[in-house]
Amino acid sequence: MPAGREETRKVTVRTLARMKRKGERIVALTAYDYPTAMILDKVGVDLVLVGDSAANVVYGDDTTLKLGMDEMLYHTRAVCAGIARSLVVADMPFLSFQVSVESAVENAGRFLKAGAEAVKLEGAGPMVGTVKRLVELGMPVMGHLGLTPQSVHKLGGYRLQARTEKDQQRLVEDAVRLQEAGCFALVVEKVPAELAARLTAELLIPVIGIGAGPDCDGQILVLHDMLGIFEPPGYKFVKRYAEVGAAIRDAVAAYADDVRAGRFPAEEHSFHIPPKQADG
Repeated sequence: MPAGREETRKVTVRTLARMKRKGERIVALTAYDYPTAMILDKVGVDLVLVGDSAANVVYGDDTTLKLGMDEMLYHTRAVCAGIARSLVVADMPFLSFQVSVESAVENAGRFLKAGAEAVKLEGAGPMVGTVKRLVELGMPVMGHLGLTPQSVHKLGGYRLQARTEKDQQRLVEDAVRLQEAGCFALVVEKVPAELAARLTAELLIPVIGIGAGPDCDGQILVLHDMLGIFEPPGYKFVKRYAEVGAAIRDAVAAYADDVRAGRFPAEEHSFHIPPKQADG
């Protein structure tokens, strides 16, 4: 762990605000289960997002739209079991917050009961009022602008967002509205680096980027992408820090070869009937 960091102190939304003020970069990653959450927590990841990207990397869907509350609550409980230090944020899935403020409140509350310490929801516009109500009720909310995967059909695919000056100004205005509504942080996805830098400089809350250049207050990636679980090509904004998929394939192939050749289990992996003990 980095020298001088108090890695055992619990990360809260106030911690992230303090990190922005001090110019300390926020490290964020997704997790969907207990063992990976435990690893991320132990190495000092500041924010763990139980992402609705589980739809893609766990369930094999093309979009995040099919994932519902039951699945997200399941993954949230599993992640929270592995976390002692990191701030756990749960993604609110499609139609869990868009239908009404009342349903958003109920569903956000279910995430907090499952162990999450905050929720993330996509978009601005009518969502600004929802954010304000959740915050009024004591539920921390992280915003998400730019490429919002739950709106993939409206956006016409997973394309770079805010290409024009008009769209960039609209995104800045949306970000300010979310900040004023009470969001403690904002994710900006797949937008020009210059725009993300402007947001980071102008907003008082932390800006966490994904495909948004190097000048944000923090960065987040989908764990499976940065670990190289799946075959390339990946996204331009992803750096692969390992090739775990290849390592798993090699390990499983070696195991299969040993089983078929009778090399596993060997003597050292086997148990035997213990010798009879002498009477008395």
